[in-house]
Order: sequence, then structure tokens, then C-alpha cells
Amino acid sequence: MWVKSLNINNLRNISSTQIQADPCLNCFVGANGAGKTSVLEALAVLSKGRSFRSGKIGSLIGPDDTRFQVVAMVESEASVSHQLGMERGIDYWNARHNGEDITELSALTQLLPHVLLTPNSHALVSGPPDGRRKYLDWGVFHVEHGFLLLWRRYSRVLKQRNAALRQSNIKVVESLDPQFNRLGEKLHEAREQYASRLNAILQKKLPIFNQTLEGITLSYRKGWVGDDLAEATRLSTTRDMERGSTGAGPHKADLHLSINGSLARERLSRGEQKAMAAAMVIAQAHLICASGERPMLLLDDLSSELDEAHLTTVLREGMELGAQVWVTGTELVAAIKACSDSHMVFHVEQGKVIARGG
Repeated sequence: MWVKSLNINNLRNISSTQIQADPCLNCFVGANGAGKTSVLEALAVLSKGRSFRSGKIGSLIGPDDTRFQVVAMVESEASVSHQLGMERGIDYWNARHNGEDITELSALTQLLPHVLLTPNSHALVSGPPDGRRKYLDWGVFHVEHGFLLLWRRYSRVLKQRNAALRQSNIKVVESLDPQFNRLGEKLHEAREQYASRLNAILQKKLPIFNQTLEGITLSYRKGWVGDDLAEATRLSTTRDMERGSTGAGPHKADLHLSINGSLARERLSRGEQKAMAAAMVIAQAHLICASGERPMLLLDDLSSELDEAHLTTVLREGMELGAQVWVTGTELVAAIKACSDSHMVFHVEQGKVIARGG
């Protein structure tokens, strides 16, 4: 899938802009605070309903209205055009696909998949498990039909179980446990299979990004001890009642990055962590491609975080995938022209986006 045109209205400091995009590479150049990242946010919002910078919709709404709008014309791998639109206010959203209302944001996500690298992406390696679970589930969603429904059902019963634990209602807890365990095992199986495929691709990509990353393995930690979730749940029920929350289950899962028996984050420099995160994102893009649609590759201000060699590697990997790449920076780096003859450059200043050609 690639974006042919993108219209943004009243999103942060972008009052109104229309972008005619290149199918391969689009570069947005300007000073800090000019609005470059807001272009990528618009794509992320259209893809998943929210920004990667802030969970608060109010911070995305510009000064011109009480809502923002993003509309894109996109083309699928089968050369079929789709018009996608999103409007969000403080407490509502509307979305459309080819003029028809959409009731589930996941429909947009399936039509416009993306992967993202930001200056904070090194947290995939050094940060808490929650970020790695989100990264994992984002990938599984795109390759496993039915995963979103499974995840929602598990999350709902987990919420109900936690509420019963806080009320010390053991009868309700015990009545929920069979469903909790069944859904938890299914969620674990889907993640475990995906993680295995992800690691296989990652092993091929790590030497390309940095020779020092060779030997790092990615494995899935399911979130409980032992083979049987039902047994782990039963054994932890007393402790769960004491703390008012469920301690065993896939909501505690993690992706374990290790090298020679040690945690990778304890052995890698900050630069190596950034290269590792880039390799993980590219590996995920490969798996999404295998599901039938190429994701957009969104790269926010990476020239300030990655040296030119690593930035060139990321761009070339994106080009080889056939992904449409959107990259921001304070200046046009040499890596851009080195990686693609086909590209567009846009200058961004005070929320205005002006095409400068290739």
C-alpha cells in the first residue's frame, strides 16, 4: 500500500496542506518545531487512530477548529485505489473508506499498515516490557486474522478478573478463570509463533545493521512459570487477591533479547541499541509484507540519532522491501540521494508544507 495524496487540516500547527507523494521516498525538511513530525503523525492517526507522540487527542487539534481531519488517496498492491478519511474531536471520531462509514478503526489499520522508527525507538531494547508487547502485538495483528478479537476478549476478561480480585470476590474470580486461561493460551500461541518467525528474519538482518549485533537472539517469554496457564493461575490466586491484580498471564509477557546468556540491553551501547531497534522494525516490516501488503516506513528525525551509515542501511532496506518511505530531518542528508533516484523533498516551515521536487 502506498499513499498517493495526503490532505491534513488543523492538526497541530498544520492549518491546511495537500501533499502529492512519491511512491518510493518522501523527505520533509525543516527546523525543529516546523511541523515535520506532524505529517508522520497524520499518517499514523489515519492508520491506527492515534499518534505515536501523545495519547491525548486534544493535543493534536490545531487552533482553527475543534477537530482535525486527515484524508488520503492510497493504492493497494493490486493497483486498486482507496480513499481513507479520519476526523477526530475531543470526544468523538468519524472515519470513512471510499465514502462509506467505518465503525472499527482496525479497518483503517488493515488498509494502511505502517512501521515506525523515532528517536525513542531504542526503548524497544532498553525500555520496559510494555513497549515490546505493543510492538509484538502490532505485528501479530497484521499477520494473524482474528488476533484483534482474541486480544480484546482476553483484555476484557482480564479487566473483569482484576475487578473481582479488588473486591475479594473469589467466586467471580473462579468463574472467570476457565475463560481467562483458554484465551490466554491462545494469545500466547499466536505471539509465540510470530516471535519465532520474527527472530528468523532478525538473524539475517542484524549483521547488515551492525556486526556487533551478531549473536543476539529474540525469544518470547510468555508471562507465567510452567507449561500450564491454568496451573499458574491457580497457584497465584492467593497472591493475586492480596495485591488486587492478576500476576500470571500473557499480559506480563516480554520479548527477551539476549547475547551469550546476558540481557542485550546490558551489553549494548546506546548506538547499538538504536541499530538493534532499527533491525527489529525492518524485520517486522518483512513479516507484514508476507501477509500481502507492504507497510509504510515512517522515519522521524533519524539523522539526529543514527549516523549516515546506519541511516543508509535503514533506507536501503525499506527500498528493497518496496515500502513507501516517509522521513523527516532538519536537513537533506546524502543518504537520501544515495538510496533512491525517485524521491520528493518537501520544505516545512511554520506548519506550511511546500514541495521542492526530487
